[in-house]
Amino acid sequence: MAKRVVLGMSGGVDSSVCAHLLKEQGYEVIGLFMRNWDSFLNNDFLGNEDINQNVCTQELDYQDAKRVAEQLNIPLYRVDFVKEYWDNVFNYLIEEYKIGRTPNPDIFCNKYIKFKSFADYAFEDLKADYIAMGHYADARNGELYRGLDPNKDQSYFLAQLSNEQLSKVIFPLANLHKTEIRKIAEDINLATAKKKDSTGICFIGERRFTKFLENYIPAQPGNIIDIANKKVVGKHVGAMYYTIGQRKGLNLGGYEKPYFVVGHNLDKKEIYVANEDYKEYLLSNKMIAINFNKIAYEYDENNLTAKFRYRQSDIPVKLKLLDNDQIEVQYPDTEAVTPGQEIVIYDGEKVVGGAIIDKIYYNDELKTYL
Repeated sequence: MAKRVVLGMSGGVDSSVCAHLLKEQGYEVIGLFMRNWDSFLNNDFLGNEDINQNVCTQELDYQDAKRVAEQLNIPLYRVDFVKEYWDNVFNYLIEEYKIGRTPNPDIFCNKYIKFKSFADYAFEDLKADYIAMGHYADARNGELYRGLDPNKDQSYFLAQLSNEQLSKVIFPLANLHKTEIRKIAEDINLATAKKKDSTGICFIGERRFTKFLENYIPAQPGNIIDIANKKVVGKHVGAMYYTIGQRKGLNLGGYEKPYFVVGHNLDKKEIYVANEDYKEYLLSNKMIAINFNKIAYEYDENNLTAKFRYRQSDIPVKLKLLDNDQIEVQYPDTEAVTPGQEIVIYDGEKVVGGAIIDKIYYNDELKTYL
């Protein structure tokens, strides 16, 4: 008897091809579309360009998922996790921004929604043997590995998953490149074959981010200060809206060299900036990270690299395990390492684990202006 796989179908080309591949492999495939955001219920008006459209983007995605399910002759269910997303993902995002940190909602979306709420529904209500997702990553024996396509690998966003969660998931795209997936979709004439990839916040979509945050965090204007000479060089609408290393959106025209954000003081409502002559203000070479989620059963401590943000190239690191799920990580001088973001540690292709960056240091001096 065929094993039953419940697949997360988003209405995009990746999950559509997953459905086809799983059927080809002999599984009984059931599609499940998640609705996790309600713009009207969640007061999502500022920064939302689609709010007045007749049909919202999420509904269009559901219609695309339905068309693919009909093409492939598989059932498609729809489930709402709006409350779960708000409680476990979005609340965390807002609370982190309020204290001047830069969270990554995709990581918590995976941990609490796709691989918890979705998985619980799939296993309990739909009697799944496995769940499947369209991530570019691989799971083997409860451990996590990079996907084959280095330009699309999403293992970074999965580094807070447990071995138990990873033991029950199939990633059909693990060994495929994006170009191959597009070709498969076109060859079998899937309805989503030419659909553009989605961008923006996990399950929320494209937003003008600063305006979007103003829905939930009141604007608190203040001064922008050149950290080198302590002079006021501009005004901002809210220090918590800006992240370390940010260059766009500062509205600081007329200066010889462009500025970037190096820190802020929320109590004083100040943002600190520097230009390229003072890049040392962006540098760090050690961090303490919290909530370390160890995935690898074994790893070579002399072969470790890490990413401090998704699109970053691997950086060689030295890892030291501390008490209370904390880790100390040493690394070469690196710009714009940001508290609140995730560090994900690798041993070659294997994910060792992930943790949330809490404190950063440069030559053992704590950077206190972040």
